[in-house]
Formats: sequence, C-alpha cells, structure tokens
Amino acid sequence: MKKLFTELEFHQMRKATENTPGDAFMMQKNTQSGRLIAVLSDGLGSGVKANILANMTARMAIRFAESNTDFLHYAKIIMNALPVCRVRKIAYATFTVVDYHNDGTIQIVEQGSPPFILLRNGIPHEIPCTEYGNNTPHDYRKLCVYRFTAQPEDRILFFSDGVTEAGMGSHRYPLGWRRQGCAEFIKDRVGKDVALSARKAAEEIVHEALLKEPDRLAHDDISCAVLYFRTPRRTLLASGPPFSETRDSEYAEIIRSFAGTKIISGGTSADIVARELKRPIHTELFRFRKSALPPISTMDGIDLVTEGILTLTETLNLLDEKKRYSTENAASLLAERLRNSDEIHILVGTKINQAHQDPSLPIELEIRRSLMRRIATTLEERYFKEVKLEFI
Repeated sequence: MKKLFTELEFHQMRKATENTPGDAFMMQKNTQSGRLIAVLSDGLGSGVKANILANMTARMAIRFAESNTDFLHYAKIIMNALPVCRVRKIAYATFTVVDYHNDGTIQIVEQGSPPFILLRNGIPHEIPCTEYGNNTPHDYRKLCVYRFTAQPEDRILFFSDGVTEAGMGSHRYPLGWRRQGCAEFIKDRVGKDVALSARKAAEEIVHEALLKEPDRLAHDDISCAVLYFRTPRRTLLASGPPFSETRDSEYAEIIRSFAGTKIISGGTSADIVARELKRPIHTELFRFRKSALPPISTMDGIDLVTEGILTLTETLNLLDEKKRYSTENAASLLAERLRNSDEIHILVGTKINQAHQDPSLPIELEIRRSLMRRIATTLEERYFKEVKLEFI
C-alpha cells in the first residue's frame, strides 16, 4: 500500500452559556509504529461537570491505547466503568475512538455518539457496524465497531451531537441538522475544493452547525474532528546561507530541484538563489503595509520569499499558540503553508550573520539554528508533521 499521510484536526465551539466545554478531544501518535489514536468524548449535560466526565473518558481511552492489545476490549471496560444516569438510562459520557495503524487498517468504536462519516471519492460511504452489548439488565448501551482500510483522499469526520442536533426545534430544522445534513455539506465543500484540509473542514462544519441555530448561539457544545488521508504534501523551507560560499551553487540546486512547495526565509539566502539561478527578485512593498514585519518578495520557481529571523520568530509564535492574524502578513502566510504541508524539509545554512550577534538587539532574535530546531520540534509534536532537518 502506498504510504499515506494522516492529517488530524479538531475544532470546537462551547455552549454559549458556559465558560467550559463539555466535550473533550485527545489524540496520540506513536512516531515509531505510526499508530494514531483519537478520542472525542461528550459529557452528559454541559459545563464543568460534563467537562470532567468527558476528559476522564478521553484520558482513559488514550491510556488504554498505549497498549498493543485490541482496543475493543478496553472500550468495553470504559463503557462499563462509566456510571449511568438513573433518570435517562444513558451513560454520563459518550465517546468515539478512532484507532489507525500504519498498514492502513482502521477500527472505530462508538458508544452513544452520532455515527461518523466516511467521505470516499467525494461521496459519503457507509461502513457496516458490529454491535456489542454489556448484557446488563435495563442498560441499553452498546458499542458500535467498524473496521476498514483507509484509501487515498479518505476523510473521516466524527463529532458530538452538538453538530447533528444544531437548530433542533426551529422551523427549518425541527429535528436538527442531523448527520445527513452534515454529510451533504462536506460532500459539497470537497466537491468545490478537493484539497480541503482537515483543519478547514473541521472549522467549517462547526461554523455551519452554529448557523443552523436560530439566534446563532450554540445551545450545546459543538465539536468536530476530521482525519484526512492523502499522498504527502512536501515543502522545503530554506533559511540562511551555507557555511562555505563554495556550496552556494549546491544550495541553490537543492532548492531548484525540490519536488513540492519551496520557501526561502532570509534576504541573503534569497540573493544567493537568485544569483545562482539567474532569477530576479521583486519585493512587494505595498502588500502588507500595516504589518510590522518586513514585506515578502517574489521569485520565479519559489512559492514564498520572506525576511529571515523576525518572520521565522513570529511564525514559531503562531505555530506554538495556534493563533491567527486578523489580516495576513509574511509570518501568517509561512505558518499557513507549513500547517498545510505533510513532509517538511528544513534546510539551514550555518554561516553566522554578524548582524544578529549585536547584544543590543532584542533577545527574541534567536540564532537561526536554534530557531529552526524549535520550528521543527513544534511541527512534529503539535502538528504530527514529518520533518527532516538538514544543515549546510
């Protein structure tokens, strides 16, 4: 089977009257085995109590998932460990667990959650479910288990009932948006944008669910996670000139021949590539006039050219805290391209730039090598990107 990259993202809108979400999402990836576990749990009710129950359930699932034993056994333990509401006869927390292995096999276990959506070839695709009960009188909870193999461009969407019940009781959606409405929405979105990322898909589903509420206020926690399988998107980020000038032509050739998105961060680096490849650089002075960061430039064959240390430092801040600017600038463009990539090759020149050794400069201006290592670590640990760090 051809290697697939897994992009997993989550977006949430808490209930309008609460300060704490009652849904919890956790994920864990074993970088050695490639196994990925994602859990979405919905605590009964809302607020702090629901948050505690949901987090407890999700954490149990993640802890159990650290074992190599089949997760179904542990799902039964979690289901039976959760107390049942005496009045409503339902669990105090529901959950969906997605268990993916590097060979492409997937097991999804649901207890009380809306059924997930598998979008395959742009069309919702139904997977048969095997049900397991707990054989306890007057306890109607069941585990619904699905097993299948991922294919390129598959998207798995799983969500809390805040999505499916959005707008419930309104004139237009008396029974809520429902799973079918969500499925039709994502089918239409992917039809218009076949490369729609997991992050954007999750955000747009939550936003669309919120629009179904008559007053545009969330009447429940609205949570959605999306797992997207695709052929890896490759990006090269080059910053800093080579240690020796004799390697300038090699440096430029690595960038020129790279198959994927090409980004250069640093004026000297861009000048070297422009000189070696005989391509002019044009600076866009008026594109981000309100930004405190230096402007971007353009060069034939290069997707993005930015200033170096200042822009990279702000890019790291954006990646670390997952913030977004209300308006675009060089760092937001760079961060967005890195988030949308899967395999990232970071090429770091090791020649010392004397301008950055001035002790009067702000402490935020880190040495390039240290900064690029931190960006690489953030991309690996926060975003599960595959990163190769090369020094030249």
